[in-house]
Amino acid sequence: MKPWLPLLRLGDWLVAGAGLVAVAASFPLLWRGGAAERAVVRLDGRIVAEVPLTAARRIDVAGPLGTTVVEVAPGRARVASDPGPRQYCVKQGWLTRPNAVAICAPNHVSLALTGRQPGYDSLSY
Repeated sequence: MKPWLPLLRLGDWLVAGAGLVAVAASFPLLWRGGAAERAVVRLDGRIVAEVPLTAARRIDVAGPLGTTVVEVAPGRARVASDPGPRQYCVKQGWLTRPNAVAICAPNHVSLALTGRQPGYDSLSY
């Protein structure tokens, strides 16, 4: 048994319990990002396509290494293929949250999702 445990009184336990409840309640209230609504595809920082995430479609972007293929499905988007050597942007898989970004750096292509709440990050490649 901890030597300090008998020193705690009922008020101490109530304050600790109220703190735990406040922390648990803050997660859904403060860290909700909302739903992603649009996919923004950029080449060299210029927007080449901005589409809603309501219907499936395919976007081909011709970069300096070849064609990057972006797939959009209802509520999500991903880089389906890229000519880059390491495929990091492809391995990210489906993006579903606002402000999520996949960067295909060797081919100068990026995919970002946006929502109603403005993001605090900026991206320019």
